[in-house]
Amino acid sequence: MSKPTKRAVNLRIDERLIDQAKAMDINLSQTLETSLVEILREKQRAAWLAESSEAVKAYNQRIEKQGLFSDGLRQF
Repeated sequence: MSKPTKRAVNLRIDERLIDQAKAMDINLSQTLETSLVEILREKQRAAWLAESSEAVKAYNQRIEKQGLFSDGLRQF
């Protein structure tokens, strides 16, 4: 799998934070990228839940009424 293409961007960040991060050898690019991945994952999860809430609700209601296919097969 090839490496993703990186793009330079301009950001405005509190200079005190930048100074502290540099003093602690924090890689700003990697830190931002890691945080963005986490934030995007959570936003996508929330969007999926919102879009799928009716289907999930209907599925749960069906399972409550009819049970699972494997209910009679489980040994636990």
